[in-house]
Amino acid sequence: MAFVDLSGDGGVQKQILQEGSGDETPSSGCTVSLHYTGTLDSDGKQFDSSRDRNEPFEFKLGQGSVIKAFDMGVATMKLGEKCVLKCAPDYAYGASGSPPNIPPNSTLNFELEMLGWKGEDLSPGSDKSIERFVLTPGEGKKTPNDGALVKIHLVGRHEGRIFEERDVEFNLGEGEEDGIVSGVEIALEKFKKGETAKLIVKPKFAYGVDGNKELGVPANATLEYTITMNEFEREPDSWKLDDAERMTQAKLFKEKGTNYFKANKFSLALKMYEKSRNYVTSSDSDEFKQFQLLIYLNKALCYQKLNNHDEARDACNEALNIDKKNVKALYRRGQSRLALGDSEKALEDFVAVQELEPENKAALNQITICKQKIKAYNDQQKKVFAGMFTKFAQSDKQREDEELSRQPDVMKQNFGEWRDDEREHEPTRFEQENPDVIMLNESLKDFRNM
Repeated sequence: MAFVDLSGDGGVQKQILQEGSGDETPSSGCTVSLHYTGTLDSDGKQFDSSRDRNEPFEFKLGQGSVIKAFDMGVATMKLGEKCVLKCAPDYAYGASGSPPNIPPNSTLNFELEMLGWKGEDLSPGSDKSIERFVLTPGEGKKTPNDGALVKIHLVGRHEGRIFEERDVEFNLGEGEEDGIVSGVEIALEKFKKGETAKLIVKPKFAYGVDGNKELGVPANATLEYTITMNEFEREPDSWKLDDAERMTQAKLFKEKGTNYFKANKFSLALKMYEKSRNYVTSSDSDEFKQFQLLIYLNKALCYQKLNNHDEARDACNEALNIDKKNVKALYRRGQSRLALGDSEKALEDFVAVQELEPENKAALNQITICKQKIKAYNDQQKKVFAGMFTKFAQSDKQREDEELSRQPDVMKQNFGEWRDDEREHEPTRFEQENPDVIMLNESLKDFRNM
């Protein structure tokens, strides 16, 4: 098969030695695995070979980590394909070469074999739970940001079966409202206009342990999506806006959050409140601070609805950093502390509310509940410690009895008799200092058994 010009100027030419399988080729961002043998075009001398090392060569395609010819040529290879790449100096090591094996201005030949590739990892934890394979590259460099309005065509498959196919329009971050799994939303922030890509989404970013009965998706299913980005409109970057424009955007997202809250969609409400907060963090003005206060209070309420009392408490702390006497923040923090089992700290919060608003009946009720819980806990601890002391006393008595049982029973000895070790021994210090005292020894036979 003849050489094909890949670069358009003869700088990178490809000759297929063995056809690959399928229609897919690796796309930018994929990690490819291949074998290669490199030779000098001038004399055929080999300068490197992964085969000789018996170790496939891996690199991330399209990231500039290899010579230009590799990025260009490998992107055209199918699975199992073998080919030769002829690389002019400008697409290889240029005028400097790569001493000592590659002279300056060298044209190189690489024999390649495509072993396989992995998708571009888009998962937040880089654990390959969201992989992308670009089928049709998009145009330009811009991609949608969080909050952008996107218009896509989506095809979802599980084990080859199409379970959904539709056109859908939504704002990134709110896809849950339109049945879009989080893995797709995360990936769409990397799509360019006109791009078509295949996504492999693991369960934790799809339908998880519950699956989706309506769509026929079982529990813990890995899904495949083919998505085309038809259009998108980016959300304004906050740093480009003045204070008035930022406040307008903040109010818009706060309103969205409140609507989701009223619909009992607390996770979506939290997302909107957080977006709203992000627009008002760039200024210390009283207006911005008071708006942040409202956002933290709303976030605390959302977290409480989701039974996430650690986060609710923290949101209240943020609110109290702005206004340490805010009654709602104190009351909600007290509720979360009580739910977390910290009755004494909760009591402090409710007492603070009562001091600020003496007629606040809700706070008075909570104070009563806290005192009851504290008393119940103290009563329980008394019983526990009483039982512990009883056990300790019994244990001490048992040890004393065991110690006494190991002592000799003097009542069973023969009174008045010397034991052998007491009759025959080296003179004591007392005996040495009092030689006139009659001592019992071997020579006093009559007193031997006294």
